[in-house]
Amino acid sequence: MARVNTFILEYGERLKAGVDLNTTRPPKKTMQRFIRFLRPVTDERLAGMIDYPLHEIVVIVFIATLGGASTWHDMEQFGYAYEKWFRKFLRLANGIPSHDTFRRVFGLIKTEQLEAATVGFIADVLTRLKTVLKLNNTDVRHICVDGKESRGTGRKRDTSEAVRNLQTLHIYDNSHGICLYSRQIENKTNEIPVAQSILGSMDLRGSIVTFDAMNTQKKTIAIIREQKGDYIGALKGNHEIMDGEVRDYFTSARCEQIRVKGVDYYRSSEKAHNQAETREFFLTRQVSWFQDLDQWSGLKSFICYKKKMVNLVTGQETTEERFYIASVTDVALCADAIRGHWGVESLHWHLDVSFSEDDNTTMDRQAFSNLSLINKMCLSLLKLCKPLFKNSSVRSMRKLFGWKMAESLAVVLGFFSDEELLDAIGSAAR
Repeated sequence: MARVNTFILEYGERLKAGVDLNTTRPPKKTMQRFIRFLRPVTDERLAGMIDYPLHEIVVIVFIATLGGASTWHDMEQFGYAYEKWFRKFLRLANGIPSHDTFRRVFGLIKTEQLEAATVGFIADVLTRLKTVLKLNNTDVRHICVDGKESRGTGRKRDTSEAVRNLQTLHIYDNSHGICLYSRQIENKTNEIPVAQSILGSMDLRGSIVTFDAMNTQKKTIAIIREQKGDYIGALKGNHEIMDGEVRDYFTSARCEQIRVKGVDYYRSSEKAHNQAETREFFLTRQVSWFQDLDQWSGLKSFICYKKKMVNLVTGQETTEERFYIASVTDVALCADAIRGHWGVESLHWHLDVSFSEDDNTTMDRQAFSNLSLINKMCLSLLKLCKPLFKNSSVRSMRKLFGWKMAESLAVVLGFFSDEELLDAIGSAAR
């Protein structure tokens, strides 16, 4: 039975076996690798008028972001506070740039180039971790598609000169905890063609793509199938007839038949935060009755997802019901993917709460988008390091760096050095 690739979980379990990374050495090798990934990023400033090399600016922003900085003024003050530490691997011939320099340079960097550098660096980290920890998960990779609104980026609301909040489409690899693509979109309807363009450029073999009802489009699904991927798409009112027909199919009697038979039925339950949740997934392979079947590439099943929530304090019970179309017929795989789609929503929550993006009022949208790429890279790295910090929250880890920056960052970035990680694993084994 196929299941979603859960590298992040297996990797966390592997570290629980014992990895004691006790180091205070400056992470020179890790930083040198990151700087190499930055080399293809072109410097758009005028030659002869550059006081601060591009890689120094990006590295300071990167480390400052790990250490809790959220604004351009934070970056400048962080740089001054730890200038001596930065000089261990940066020349800083002209010292620390001003906040205006950080903002102006980030407004000039080509976003797709910086994205290639940050995503490439994380992918390299993941490859090294898999090799060192001997992890080779071959299960289905889970890709999530969803959009996010940055609420602090709009201006002059309710006027003729109103500037809408920045909308960003994210393509998120939930199996590995890495945002692969971030693209600005002018309005919510433009999310569809942007998603189609990105998915059309990806190799989706061995992957399952999940998306909300907005992206449940015939062309989107055709593109995923052309790229050799599978999909699960939500149904809502934007496909009113299809949604209604699928809802009508999953009557109480039919769901009970599926439950009794057990083949295409999956159930899970858990208790957390004073609430008990029970989830049931009902899948049918009987799709030939659907009139427009030939228009939806690879459609093989319909899914009904029922969730019951009971408040353990008040006893109040609530239920919800959702419906999906899919190109796969493995109900356990579908349950994994539908539940796992929260991963991209978790990304959005962390950007707003742990990295304060909703409070960032940067007017230069390119500068904001580039800073958001750094936030996403830091988030991926911090999630990888959580087992080293007793699974502290991302926000707590960033605070810890502010309190004990040099030691904490030495551990975090040293963790991505093959030699130091191998030494730590060997020490734990001994």
